[in-house]
Amino acid sequence: MKIHVLLSLVAGLAAALAAPAARPADAAQPTAGPIRVFKAGAATSNITPAIGTPTVGGWAPVPSTQVHDDLHVRCLALDDGTSRLVFAVVDSVGVPREVFDEAKRLVQQETGLSPDNIMMSATHTHSAVSARGANALVFGAPFDDYQKFLVRRIADGVRRALNNLEPARIGWGSGRVPQHLFNRRSLLKEGKTETNPFGGQDRVVTNKGSHPDRLKPAGPTNPEVYFISVQSTNGRPIALLANYWLHYVGGVPAGNISADYFAMFCDRIQQLLGANVQSPAFVGILANGPCGDVNNIGGGTPGVKYAPGERMRLVADDVAHEVARVHRTLRFHDWVELKAARTDLELKMRHPTPELVARAQQVLARPANASPIHVREVTYAERTMDAKNWPDTVSIVMQTFRIGDLGIAAVPFETFTETGLEIKAKSPFKNTFTIELANGSYGYLPTPEQHELGGYETWLGTNRVEKEASRKIVATLLDLFQQVKP
Repeated sequence: MKIHVLLSLVAGLAAALAAPAARPADAAQPTAGPIRVFKAGAATSNITPAIGTPTVGGWAPVPSTQVHDDLHVRCLALDDGTSRLVFAVVDSVGVPREVFDEAKRLVQQETGLSPDNIMMSATHTHSAVSARGANALVFGAPFDDYQKFLVRRIADGVRRALNNLEPARIGWGSGRVPQHLFNRRSLLKEGKTETNPFGGQDRVVTNKGSHPDRLKPAGPTNPEVYFISVQSTNGRPIALLANYWLHYVGGVPAGNISADYFAMFCDRIQQLLGANVQSPAFVGILANGPCGDVNNIGGGTPGVKYAPGERMRLVADDVAHEVARVHRTLRFHDWVELKAARTDLELKMRHPTPELVARAQQVLARPANASPIHVREVTYAERTMDAKNWPDTVSIVMQTFRIGDLGIAAVPFETFTETGLEIKAKSPFKNTFTIELANGSYGYLPTPEQHELGGYETWLGTNRVEKEASRKIVATLLDLFQQVKP
């Protein structure tokens, strides 16, 4: 009898072990693989130099005497569990590729993140100090003290953003702020021209909207403001990265260091999102878009004189309020896929003809009191002599990011708005925007058609690369978009 009972118990135990374990009803469905966690983190690094350091952005450096507002690197890191992307936006008129490359090298050395996945750009404030060394037109010069400082602080900002990664949600959208955008290049009436510093004749003039022979703007503007917003899984704002296609605004006293309306936007959007007091701190970021031919001149109330900094604040407030309005309707995603692609593009450098060199030498040999044919004749004679020694070609970084169905392009030039609109129209993505002065700073990028019209942005020394460069850049970016699209 005991043996019979023992056999029954053994059989029952075997049956129990063979049977599937009991599970809650919601766990009984087949799984679709591991749970994917999206993360985001943000941070800033202060890059304000000592008072006395020359500010740049005008025709000649001016020693700084005051800090109107601090300069920063503002960083956003995204992680989909497989790929990481980082944006670093620097309050500077322009940052050379060599400085960005060294900062990326440090980041890779210290975190393992590939430079392919890091997009660094400059805001183009005209009230900062130079990140381009003593002469932006001289290639290969050793880093000066500020450039060395900047490399370390950019890398620190990226590392801090990566350290702040936490589970997050992400959304993106766009609004419209047209009232501050004016194409600053004016096409003159048929048969009318204006003399340029080289003795040639231009059909386009810059920043002369009241020119008596003005016919119309020489190009478009783009009223959209794009943005990406990330928040913690419980709804706490982490960061917001916006992209607006407008040159600096300016308006602070000479010698004042300022991050311009870019920084004022960051402060204002933080207030509007109710993210003033929290830890980690919220980070607002405004990256500049293709606006090499667009500025704020022409806006405002006729006859009204703006106090120092007031006009910058007006633009920043309008852009921030529109972003906040659209933000209230935003749909956030618990997870999106991230991708990056980059390549180097070789472009030919422009060089002066022997005739231009001879003319420049004549201009520079004149007495100081000689009457010039153009107010900037001497400046461009000096730039002509610099251009004589430029290399034959230059290698630039071309880069694209994908965030879900959002495509982002990076261009290392002051890019014309029409080029940015062309990238957007031809992109394979539902939503696309472009960040300019990204991964380098090589001057203006007119289209071939704009080169034919002339004007400040096309002059040798303002523009440095071949006249077909914009077409090659667009084609390369579209190829990179194909590499990252779903």
